[in-house]
Amino acid sequence: MKRFTQAAWDEPLINELSRPGRVGNLVPTDRQIKSRFKDPASLVPPSLRRDSVNLPELSELQVLRHFNRLSQMNFSVELGMYPLGSCTMKYNPKVSEMIAGSDGMKHAHPLQPAETAQGLLSIFYELERYLSEITGMSRFSLSTAAGAQGELAGVLMIRKYLMDHGGAGRDEILVPDSAHGTNPASAAMAGFKVVKVPSDEDGQVRAKSVAELCSEKTAGMMFTVPNTLGLFEGEVAEVSSAVHRAGGLMYYDGANMNALLGRARPGDMGFDVVHLNLHKTFATPHGGGGPGAGPVGVTRKLAEYLPVPVVSKGKTGYSLDYDLKHSIGPLKGFVGNSAVLLRAYIYIRLLGASGLADVSSLAVLAANYLWKSLDPDAFPASHGKGMRRKHEAVVSVKSELPGAAMSVAKAVLDYGMHAPTVYFPLIVHEALMIEPTESEPLEMLDEYAAALNEIYGKLKDGNLGEVPRNTSVGKVDEVKASHPMTLRVHW
Repeated sequence: MKRFTQAAWDEPLINELSRPGRVGNLVPTDRQIKSRFKDPASLVPPSLRRDSVNLPELSELQVLRHFNRLSQMNFSVELGMYPLGSCTMKYNPKVSEMIAGSDGMKHAHPLQPAETAQGLLSIFYELERYLSEITGMSRFSLSTAAGAQGELAGVLMIRKYLMDHGGAGRDEILVPDSAHGTNPASAAMAGFKVVKVPSDEDGQVRAKSVAELCSEKTAGMMFTVPNTLGLFEGEVAEVSSAVHRAGGLMYYDGANMNALLGRARPGDMGFDVVHLNLHKTFATPHGGGGPGAGPVGVTRKLAEYLPVPVVSKGKTGYSLDYDLKHSIGPLKGFVGNSAVLLRAYIYIRLLGASGLADVSSLAVLAANYLWKSLDPDAFPASHGKGMRRKHEAVVSVKSELPGAAMSVAKAVLDYGMHAPTVYFPLIVHEALMIEPTESEPLEMLDEYAAALNEIYGKLKDGNLGEVPRNTSVGKVDEVKASHPMTLRVHW
C-alpha cells in the first residue's frame, strides 16, 4: 500500500493491489439471480447502467485493512485535545450519542402527525424553556441549523421589528473589530451596512466609542461576550444602554457562552436577541459542515418575530406552531436538527444548574492554566495584559520569521496533537487562539504547553525545519487544499 503523500493523492484512484478475479464477497450466479428476478436488468435504472464500473478487485481482508488504515490517519477528540479557539471542540458524551441513536429518535419522521410525536416535541419544548432560562430570554426557536444561520435570523428579526416600529431608515449594524467574520457577513446579508467598532489597547469595546458611532441610522449592534480575544467585555451593560438610547437593538453572539454558562445571562446584560451554538456550549457534534444547531432566542417584545416553527404547548398537547404574527418565516425545514437538539437536552439534564456552572468554571480554569504554562517571552499576550482570560487565550508568536504561527501550528501535528486556531482574530499579529474546554485533564494541558514551548525553542534556534514530518500527508498548499476542488468519478 502506498504512503499517502501529496503525489499519491494526485494519482488516479485505482488501488495498485487490485488483481483480476480477486473477490471479497460471494456474488450470486446468473442462474441464481434469474431464479429470483424475471428481469434482473430492470433492477438498475437505465441512467446508472454501465458495462464496467472499473472497481478495484480486492479481498475482504484487503478492504478492511485499507479502511482501518485510513481511520487511523484521522484525528478525533477521542485521541486528543482539539484546542481550536473560537470553535470550542468539546467532547460529546457517549450517553448522549446512545440516546440520540435509539429507535425512538431514528424512526421519528418530520412529516408524522404531531399526536404521534408527543414525546419528542415535549423534549424540544422543555429544551426551549431551559435555553430561555440559561440566557435570560423569553422564547426560543430551535429551527436554525447553525450559529451563522442563527445570526442571520437575529438580524432579520431586528430589521423586521424596526420596520414595524418606524425604524425603516435604520440601516447600520455596529460590529467590533474583534468579531467573528460571520457577524459582518450576516449583517450584510440582511441588508445592513456594517460599522466597525474599534477595540482599545486592552482588547475591549468602550461604551464611549459605541455612543459616538450611534445615530438615527443605527439598527443595532452584534456583540460577542466574552470577545474573541478571550476577554470579558467589562462595559457590556453600558454598551447596551448606549445602543438602546439610540433606538437600536442588541444582538448577542453566543459562540463564547461556554465561559458564562450558569454564571451570567445575556438577557441581564441588555441583549434583545441571542443565538447559541449547541455544539460549542452543550456538547453536540460539530464540524465538517454539519450537523449543527444554532437556536435563536429573544425578549418578549420580539417573540412574535421568531423563525417558524416553534414548539407550542396547548390543551391537546404539543405542536409545531407556524402562526407567529410577525415571524420572519422558516429558515430551515421543520423543527431543526432533531438529533443534535436531543443531545443538548440530555447534556443539560445530566448536569443540572450547578453542573452547568461547573462547566464554565472548569473551562475558564483550563484556559488560564494553559495560558500561564506557556513561555510569556515566546507567546506574549496581545491584549489585556494582566487580565484574566475566559474560555480561551489568544497569544502572538514572537518571531521575525514570516508565517511563524503557521509553522508552530504545523509542528504541533508532529507531536500527535491538534493545532490551535491560527491568525484569528485578525487584529492579532501571528495569532494562536487556544481553547482547551472543560473536558481536558491536567496532564493533557501540561503536555500541550510543554510541546508549544519546545517547538518555539526550535523555531528560535532555526532548527524547526519543514513541518510536519510525521503525518500521513505532508505540508499542503493551504489555498489549493480548499480551492479549487477537483472531483473525479471513476466508472
